[in-house]
Amino acid sequence: MIIYEATKEEFMNDVTDDSIAVKIHESFLQRIGKVSLSEINSWNNSMNYMYKVLNTPIIPDDVGVAIEYKVPTTSRRIDFMLTGLDKQDRYSVVIVELKQWTALNKIESLDGLVETVINKRLGKHTHPSYQAYTYARLISDYNETVQNESISLYPCAYLHNYIREENDPLTDAVYESWIAEAPVFTKGDALKLRGFISTYIKKSDRKKSLYLIEHGKIKPSKSLQDSLLKMLDGNEEFLMIEEQKVAYEEALLMAKKAQSTDRKQVLIVEGGPGTGKSVLAINLLVKLTSQEMVCQYVTKNSAPKRLQQGYRKTVINNLFKSSGVYYEALPNEFDVLIVDEAHRLNEKSGLFKNKGENQMMEIIRAAKCSIFFIDEYQKVSMQDAGNKEQIKQFAQLYDAEVVEIELESQFRCNGSDGYLAWLDDVLGLRETANSDGFDFQYDFRVFDDPNELRHEIFKKNHNNKARMLAGYCWDWIKDGKNNPQVHDIYIEEYQFSASWNLNNTQTWAIDPESVEQIGCIHTSQGLEFEYVGVIIGEDLRYMDGNIVTDPFKRAKTDKSLSGFKSLYKKDKNKALRIADQIIKNTYRTLLTRGMKGCYIYCVDPLLKEYFIKRLSRLSRLHNITYPLYKEREYAVAEEKASYITREKPSE
Repeated sequence: MIIYEATKEEFMNDVTDDSIAVKIHESFLQRIGKVSLSEINSWNNSMNYMYKVLNTPIIPDDVGVAIEYKVPTTSRRIDFMLTGLDKQDRYSVVIVELKQWTALNKIESLDGLVETVINKRLGKHTHPSYQAYTYARLISDYNETVQNESISLYPCAYLHNYIREENDPLTDAVYESWIAEAPVFTKGDALKLRGFISTYIKKSDRKKSLYLIEHGKIKPSKSLQDSLLKMLDGNEEFLMIEEQKVAYEEALLMAKKAQSTDRKQVLIVEGGPGTGKSVLAINLLVKLTSQEMVCQYVTKNSAPKRLQQGYRKTVINNLFKSSGVYYEALPNEFDVLIVDEAHRLNEKSGLFKNKGENQMMEIIRAAKCSIFFIDEYQKVSMQDAGNKEQIKQFAQLYDAEVVEIELESQFRCNGSDGYLAWLDDVLGLRETANSDGFDFQYDFRVFDDPNELRHEIFKKNHNNKARMLAGYCWDWIKDGKNNPQVHDIYIEEYQFSASWNLNNTQTWAIDPESVEQIGCIHTSQGLEFEYVGVIIGEDLRYMDGNIVTDPFKRAKTDKSLSGFKSLYKKDKNKALRIADQIIKNTYRTLLTRGMKGCYIYCVDPLLKEYFIKRLSRLSRLHNITYPLYKEREYAVAEEKASYITREKPSE
């Protein structure tokens, strides 16, 4: 979809008579809806700068101009495009990403990101060159006509208010690879940008390439399909077995049915931790894309770490999307949307939760076939709104056919279905037939001292597959997010201290030094390790024969209970009931991250005794001596000293 389309001459006239912003605005209202005053002002400002760039006979008057072109499979729009022919009479398109920015900071630890102020808020955003290149890549990956007609795309960025200085962060070496793909121009570079455009556009194509792009069929390119197939090639982590295969075939059938019958299809796949929901989702993404369907993987967290290794960030980001981007999507814009961790969907989108209506509804509306992988016991935030009943209600609203499947096979926790059932019973989530225990081959231990627990996790980390986790009961100290010497978590009785994971959330699962840090629920949900050591904070205690929760013991920096206090004032019982479920779900999630074993330390001594009692019941049932405590190999004092003096691993 193109909001404004003209020849260069028509565009120049519209700028001259000061009507360009009005025309863009009127077209925008007709095709999309309301637009903010700041965006109207940015059109006025930026288009005058583009007028200066194009005010030359070197660029023919009848080349095509497109403003606000909607990028395929996204809600994003390209600011400015020029189309024509190059010196060999081949179709040529220059993409210009326009920015009003005047300053930014570089971010060395995160690829392709900068820090700048937008709408009076300092935040992380993609580098303009990265953004322009990504848009070009999306068009080439999904527009069949661009692929078949060999239309060449040349992206760049123009920050016309930005005054570049010596050793400027905008052009720092950390962004070199992206700037090589999409050059960046700043204030005073109008002639340089003009030279860039005139290099690739020599004559008019009578706007034919604009027509081809606007009306091109949207489908994944062969190169994108090949990239996805390579992701799974020989990767046993994504092999399917048993019920996964059944659900996989049902999903493929429903996707084809949605294509051939024009009736929406909704598949709900329910399964607990380790049932292979993500494995199934990845296989479906690859297969459906190879069948030339426009398919995206919707996830609250980032793409699986195994897929991120060895592939350019653009390939991953074009396929894996946040759940909050579909409120602007057109009806049936996608063939299939695959939603991992659907229980984590929110009602509204945007930073202030003020955009769209309901993410479940928006996903169903945007896709011919939508697949929701869900486990309602993994809701860990008051904003987590995804649930089966509402999905079915919205499916009915769009006259969709609904199929429900439950995955039962258990891969995590050493293949022990019983451990999960036992844990649910122990935490008071539900009564189960496993109240007396589980498959004792799973290594579950209770520790007296958090230092002993940490020592055992260090020992188990010989292949970088062990991590420490904790309930979010300690504030995350802002000044320490990049400093491992700043410790957020203190347990004074045992002189134990540690840092929450640093600003390496995206790579915490695979960074070798991460074993020195402690992950929270937001870091670890959706991940799995061989062994985890979990510190249970004061928000979960044992009192008068019952497991009790205390939301007031959660850290102030934790946003998962955001809204609790205001709800507590209106409806105390409802607020406590919701918080109780979230806290128990949080620990259920943390305690199921280990495939081979889970070790715990409880701040509340009565809770520790409760876990020991439940484990002793298991020991009697199986006539075994269960290892409740790890036998010390050296004194706790020696372990504390070695931890304090341990050198940080080299990078």
